[in-house]
Amino acid sequence: MGEPESYRSGRLGVVEGRRRVGGRAMVVRSSSLETAAPVVGQVTDVDKDTFWPLVKGAGSKIVVLDMYTQWCGPCKVMAPKFQELSEKHLDVVFLKLDCNQENKPLAKELGIRVVPTFKILKDSKVIKEVTGAKLDDLVAAIETVKSS
Repeated sequence: MGEPESYRSGRLGVVEGRRRVGGRAMVVRSSSLETAAPVVGQVTDVDKDTFWPLVKGAGSKIVVLDMYTQWCGPCKVMAPKFQELSEKHLDVVFLKLDCNQENKPLAKELGIRVVPTFKILKDSKVIKEVTGAKLDDLVAAIETVKSS
């Protein structure tokens, strides 16, 4: 019997232990979710329970959050491009949040109005936002934050 796919794929942080949080398998640095760390070089799925611990776990790294829905056509177009950005910007953490009913409180807290919406965070604070499937605007926003 092998490990669940989410363990093998390294969807969330690496190091010591494994836990199930919100129905998702996670690899965490310790037994505390508060120290969870996302993996760079790929997009990490988050939900209302894992988002803030992972943002805090990113420390001073820039975090880019893709807020999407499964039924959104432009969101589907942006998904592979967002993955490519995560592979290119290894110093940035890329997260994605399905703005479904379960995650609605977090989406509301983050002030989503349309999907896709991309939030750029630094030190656990939202500092930039890009709405719509605008790859060039997203790249420019990431570069601006990285150079500031």
